[in-house]
Amino acid sequence: MSENENYATCIAQFLESGEVDTVSAFECFAAESRVEADATEKKTKVLFFVYCSSLVFLMQAGFAMICSGCVRKKNVQNTILKNFLDVCGSSIAFFFVGYAFAFGGGEEGKTTFIGNTNFLLTQMDFNGYGIDYAHWTFHFAFAATAATIVAGTLAERCQMNAYLFYSMMLTGFVYPVIVHNVWSSNGYLSASNANPLFGIGMIDFAGSGVVHVTGGITALIATKLLGPRKGRFFDDRGNKLERPKSFPGHSKSLQMLGTLILWFGWFGFNAGSAVKKEEPLEPVIIAKAVVNTTLAGACSGIVALVINLYLTERKTGEPVYKLSSAMNGCLAGLAAITGSCGIVEPWAALVIGVIAGCLFLFTSYLLERKCLDDAVDAIPVHLAGGAWGVIATGLFASPRALETYFHTEVDHVGWFYSWGRGSGDFTLMGCQLVGLICILIWVSGIMFPFFFVLNYLGLLRSDGLEEIVGLDVSYHGYSTQNTSDEDLSRETLRQYVQKYRKVPADEEENDNENTDRFE
Repeated sequence: MSENENYATCIAQFLESGEVDTVSAFECFAAESRVEADATEKKTKVLFFVYCSSLVFLMQAGFAMICSGCVRKKNVQNTILKNFLDVCGSSIAFFFVGYAFAFGGGEEGKTTFIGNTNFLLTQMDFNGYGIDYAHWTFHFAFAATAATIVAGTLAERCQMNAYLFYSMMLTGFVYPVIVHNVWSSNGYLSASNANPLFGIGMIDFAGSGVVHVTGGITALIATKLLGPRKGRFFDDRGNKLERPKSFPGHSKSLQMLGTLILWFGWFGFNAGSAVKKEEPLEPVIIAKAVVNTTLAGACSGIVALVINLYLTERKTGEPVYKLSSAMNGCLAGLAAITGSCGIVEPWAALVIGVIAGCLFLFTSYLLERKCLDDAVDAIPVHLAGGAWGVIATGLFASPRALETYFHTEVDHVGWFYSWGRGSGDFTLMGCQLVGLICILIWVSGIMFPFFFVLNYLGLLRSDGLEEIVGLDVSYHGYSTQNTSDEDLSRETLRQYVQKYRKVPADEEENDNENTDRFE
């Protein structure tokens, strides 16, 4: 409604009443203008949510490119199909139960552990210009992201059915409960709760803990139970190798493309999280989130590259600019800044990025020492980076930014700022640590038994012979690229054909013909 229309509406009211009151006329005009402004803001939120949802959804392409680039040619199709199934499975699970568990209503001011309304999106608000539907789309994309973190870690050895089952389990139940307790106004950890934990609650701006720690700890549990790829740390007899065998991915170009797509999508990930359905837009927080996202990712990538260069030169005498260190270091910085991107100052984003780059390298080295096989380094990126992001919020949350974010004066701020005031208030940091521990306990308590049972029943890991010839051949019948990056003997292929294609051993001609098809 335009100003002229507002004016006309108010004049019409006074003409009907037959009275003219200047004060009442201005009050009417102001009320009509507020209605118009509220409608415009809701429409803007819908458009912004949809835009940011599209950016976050594009991150699935980034994950697919990284995963396919990090695996050997014989597993490319299988890997990218699992990424695709994450999107399909999570959309169904999040529609039926996930969104209800995450944001289902409860009595205002009452703390609940899990949502219990709006299953199948049956209770959406039609008076909000579709903002509820836009909100669902945004958080569905988040759920799919949390699930896809695990895809690369389990690459080249996980059964297809087990992976789809896992994806729907995580996005339909495990992840939504965390969302409810951290981001819903009824959650016991939520800063928006009427009675927040310790008077402030856990602040996880865009999901360092909710998304990245959830995906990272799930990946750690799964790879521990699944075991390493054949030949990675142990020989055929089970003896530990003196030096782990490297399984380089088939395309660095795809890995870099995926990294840049993820970085691009991260702008929607973090900026979109600055928007709240019930509160006014804060453009300064949106803009600051984008700036801090850029700085932390860039700084972390450079730090990881330079430190790895130095360590390599000291160890071997030859400096090596390792591309994967730069790419994954950047992603670790992005995961770390996600928890505080809108409520820290740009200088703090640089510090967060520096520490994230160091943590990535240390965690990656530690995993290799412990013989934990992470094909894409997702655990160092998301678990280490995400956990540091949760803690960094408790250290660097700015009083000025928090007041803008909560629209009120905040007593508990980042520990460094409290320390600077001479108080040393540890309240916010305490909330962050409690929240981090709760996420780790909840995910571990559900996903460890889940993967343990699958593994015990023989439903988690692919057969050893399938793994050797490649999951593309094993699950998809053929490969559009070379069957393998390795030199497989004809005898190995013959064994596979006999075992899985049911070719009788005495039918030599048919056996040779089938074997030739896979060479």
